[in-house]
Amino acid sequence: MVMTELSPRVDGNTYERTTLSNGLRIVSAPMPGTRSVAVSVYVGAGSRYENDEEAGLSHLLEHLLFKGTTKRPTAQEISELIDGVGGAMNAGTDRELTVYYAKVARPHFDRAADVLTDMVRNALNLPEEVEKERKVVIEELASVADSPAQIVDLLLDATIWPGQPLGRDVGGTEASVKALTRDAAHAYMQQQYVPNNMVVAVAGAIDHEEIVSFVDGALGDMPSGTPSSWIPAVTDQREPRLAVQYKQTEQAHIELAVHSCHSTHSDRFATDLISVVLGEGMSSRLFMELREKRALCYDVHSFASHYLDAGSFAVYAGVDPTKAPEALGALLSEMTRLRDEGITEEELHKAKELSKGRLLLRMEDTRAVSGWLGGQEMLNGAIKTPDDIVELVDAVTMDDVHRVATGIMRNDQLAVAIVGPFKSDKKFAALARL
Repeated sequence: MVMTELSPRVDGNTYERTTLSNGLRIVSAPMPGTRSVAVSVYVGAGSRYENDEEAGLSHLLEHLLFKGTTKRPTAQEISELIDGVGGAMNAGTDRELTVYYAKVARPHFDRAADVLTDMVRNALNLPEEVEKERKVVIEELASVADSPAQIVDLLLDATIWPGQPLGRDVGGTEASVKALTRDAAHAYMQQQYVPNNMVVAVAGAIDHEEIVSFVDGALGDMPSGTPSSWIPAVTDQREPRLAVQYKQTEQAHIELAVHSCHSTHSDRFATDLISVVLGEGMSSRLFMELREKRALCYDVHSFASHYLDAGSFAVYAGVDPTKAPEALGALLSEMTRLRDEGITEEELHKAKELSKGRLLLRMEDTRAVSGWLGGQEMLNGAIKTPDDIVELVDAVTMDDVHRVATGIMRNDQLAVAIVGPFKSDKKFAALARL
C-alpha cells in the first residue's frame, strides 16, 4: 500500500511525495526540460548519532557500501555501471544525514536507481573490505591534518561545542576509526538503514509513478525498524573561549563564531542575510575592509551553520602570522560595528537579491533539486519550495536584522580558533572580545 500526495511547486513544477507501507518516503520533482535524472537516497545516519567510541562509524559505513553487494560483489562492478553511461555517483556523510546519489542521462534512470537501492539494502561489508577502507579513511583524516584551513574548522567546532558530536570531525579520529569493527558497522547498518529512516529523492524528466514503481519493487518489502535518534547539542557557554593550535604554516588561520539558531527557527533567514552582508562576496564588508582596504588577506568570508537544534555564525580569514592580531581585531570590529550600527536598506536589498538569485540558479540542476527535496524531507519531514524561501527572505526587515545581530553577537557566546606558528595564546587573549 502506498500513499501519494501532490505538493506545491518546485522550480515551476509540482513535486510529489509517496510513503510506502514500510515508511519509506519517495519525493520527486519533474523537470521536463532536462535530459538528466538525479537520484538521491538519504539515510538518518551521521556523526550526531554516534557516541565517542563509535566516532566515524557512519562515514566508514558510507565508504563500505561502494565496495560490493550481493548482486555486485566488487567495487568495480558498482562504479562501472554509472561510469559506463557517462554518469556521476558519489556519497557524503554529515552530522545529521548520509546521502548516496547518482546523476545520469534520462534513459539510464533504472540503472542508477538499481545501483543505489542495491547498495543501501544489500551491502556485503566484507571483513577484508572493512580493513582496506579503514586505511583509506585514516588517510582521509591525515589529509585534513595537513590542511590548516580544515584544522581551524575542526578546532572551532571543538571550542564552541566541546565534548559532544557537534564538536568533533564527522570522520572520527585515527584512534576511533582503528577501533571500529565489522560487527559494529553491520549492527549500525541494520539499525539505521531501515526504510522508515530513509528518503529517496528524484529530479528530472521522469514521472513520479515510474519512480514509485521502481523503488517499491526494490525496497517496498524491506522491513521497517527502530533507528536510534541523534544526540542533542549542549549549548551552555557563559564566557568567551579561545583555542590556539600550533602548526608551522605560512598563514595564520583565524576563525571565530557565535551561537546562532537551528535549521527551522524563524530567525534563520535574517541570520543568513547578515552573513551575506558581512562576508559573502567581493562587495561584503569583510572583503572590503580586510582585503581591499587593509590588504591583510586573500581569503576572508563568513558563513552560517544550522542544525536540528543548534547553529553557529562564523567568520574566517587567512593572514600573514605577523598580521594575525590585527586581523583578529578587524574581524571582531566588523562584527561589533554591524551589531551596534546595523546595516543599510541598500545592503539588505542587495543581500536579499544575492540570496534569491543564488538559490534560483541552483534549481536548474537536477542534482541540486534532488538534494533540495531529499535533505528537507529527511531532516524536517516537510519541504519548503524555492518560492517559499523567496517569500521568507523578502519578509526579513531591518528590525529583524538588528534584533538577530544583537542577540547572537554577544561576548559570552564567542568562540575563537587560531591555527598557525603560535606557541601560546598571549597575542590573542586580550583581543578575543565582542
